[in-house]
Amino acid sequence: ELQLALIACGGMGTKLGHSLNALDAARIAVCCDIDEERLSKVASELNADEAVIDYRDALANPAVDAVIIATPNDLHAQMAIDAANAGKHVYTEKPLAVAREDGARVLAMAEAKGLRVGCAPGTFLGGGLQTCRKLLDDGAVGRPVAASAFMMSHGHESWHPDPAYYYKIGAGPMFDMGPYYLTALTTLLGPVSRVAGCAGIQIGERTITSQPKYGEKIIVETPDHVAGSLDFVSGAIGTIITTFATWRSQLPRIEIYGTDGTLSVPDPNTLAGPVAICKASDKEWTEVALTHGHADGRNMWGIGVAEMAHSIVAGRPQRVTGDQAYHVLDVM
Repeated sequence: ELQLALIACGGMGTKLGHSLNALDAARIAVCCDIDEERLSKVASELNADEAVIDYRDALANPAVDAVIIATPNDLHAQMAIDAANAGKHVYTEKPLAVAREDGARVLAMAEAKGLRVGCAPGTFLGGGLQTCRKLLDDGAVGRPVAASAFMMSHGHESWHPDPAYYYKIGAGPMFDMGPYYLTALTTLLGPVSRVAGCAGIQIGERTITSQPKYGEKIIVETPDHVAGSLDFVSGAIGTIITTFATWRSQLPRIEIYGTDGTLSVPDPNTLAGPVAICKASDKEWTEVALTHGHADGRNMWGIGVAEMAHSIVAGRPQRVTGDQAYHVLDVM
């Protein structure tokens, strides 16, 4: 059982910690957060041995084998480098970094130290996307020729308690949600060889309508609408939109178009279905029963960390890799 340090006990960090307890793959031994009240609460809930405010104290703990980094995007790379430099395996929330060169530095440091790097999302290990992968491997829709991926939203200001962050450099719809969609696409169709895209700030000022910052203004600093075209090494051609600038949409989450039919892929920000298929000769969609487990989103947010932990203990290659996360960063 690996001993982990959880750095940042906010929403996703806490979900990861609780799901790891449920998965029984590793133990959260140390919790770290700059918010002392939150730190104390989460450390108690996770039965951690230690609670520290400075993440460097967590890295200095000799009992810790690996760290989970759940901080804001622009902090991921340096904290991951610091962790590797301290001899710890690293699992970071998405994205791996904000800049390509920083992501490359993370991988280089870990490789030099003989350490593992994992990066969210691990949702592609869930029953929904694994069922899709098996259908494609079995030729259920023939040879994939194209794919579409759409994350259509108006953003966070109507519901998030502190939405301004999502409109700053290093966030926006592509860096916030793109990793889910691009990780799913590259898992199902393989790597991307070429990218073209357009991006813009389409709604430059936002008014918060959620509490506790109701009425405050947000100046958008990063593109809130991104559209891209992807050439996959396999020959398939992809289309992707991630946006915080639309109100309503009937577009699918992800579809894979093959020579013999179309595969409807579930929301990549979940671990379950539904999965549906429509063959060339069909007039209606048919829902496909999930052929793989791990579809309970309530307890599975830590599935990527758990998979890395099992891989380290077993001495085998892992599935949730820093290399794929870097490829996704490169595409973004």
